[in-house]
Amino acid sequence: MNSSAWLGVLATALLLGSLLLLSADSPVTLINLMGLAIVLFGTLGAIFISYPVREVLRVVRLAVRVFQGGGRRNEQDIEALVQLARLWFSGNPRKVEVALKEMRNPFLRTGVELVIDNTSEQEVLDLMRWRMVRMKARERAEAQMFRTMALYAPAFGMVGTLIGLVNMLAVIDVGDMALVGERMAVALLSTFYGIVLANLVFKPVAVKLERRTEERLITMNMIMEGVSLLSRRRAPTFIEATLNSFIEQHHDELHDPLPETGAVGEEPPAGLEPRGLPKAWSLRRRVAPELSEVDQPHG
Repeated sequence: MNSSAWLGVLATALLLGSLLLLSADSPVTLINLMGLAIVLFGTLGAIFISYPVREVLRVVRLAVRVFQGGGRRNEQDIEALVQLARLWFSGNPRKVEVALKEMRNPFLRTGVELVIDNTSEQEVLDLMRWRMVRMKARERAEAQMFRTMALYAPAFGMVGTLIGLVNMLAVIDVGDMALVGERMAVALLSTFYGIVLANLVFKPVAVKLERRTEERLITMNMIMEGVSLLSRRRAPTFIEATLNSFIEQHHDELHDPLPETGAVGEEPPAGLEPRGLPKAWSLRRRVAPELSEVDQPHG
């Protein structure tokens, strides 16, 4: 389960609840079914015109993905690849085939099947890259659907505003302030609903799906590298070490923080100067001590 998505839902619920309870004399003041219907049905109609029906029907299933966590998928794929490599190096292809039948990752299964069938490494990688490109294009198009909905919703909110203003002008000469207020509520709340749906529902779902695609591409690149090493008959331990480099997390990929070196302005203890640049380090601190506060390493 994706905890960040649930935290976002909780924050959104708190925001809307506070608007209903604290920003108006009555909670029903911000509820207008006519304005909401204009935004929802207008956006839905525009989406059906823009996309094929089969793609629109996937909207609910795509939104559910936002609340699904990836878990230990990368670690599980690495373990599976290393296990398959050990079976492959044991010289028993039958055991590899049995293990592949239990594999739930079709991308990994296809790559290893091609390797044990003695397919050339380049042909295997070409096929896997083609599947990656196809997956990327499909999921980017799915996320784009929500971005399109985020464009339509505020536009139909403005349509509701115009309808409400026209209806208000039509009854303004009657002098019935209750009727005028009802028409004005449709005019203002339609824009409110359009903005809220666009920025708290459609755009966040699109961003979440795009980030999910990026994570899946990283995983597929890792699998493709593992299949390539398996095709070149690299040792299982080497394959495991290489694949683990895909999921290692560093605070800074180019620089490890140094230990604490004492007070600002003091000479660094022996052995803690940056390797290869001890003279430059000492000279800089003697000539321009006023820069030491900027250049002082932090642990």
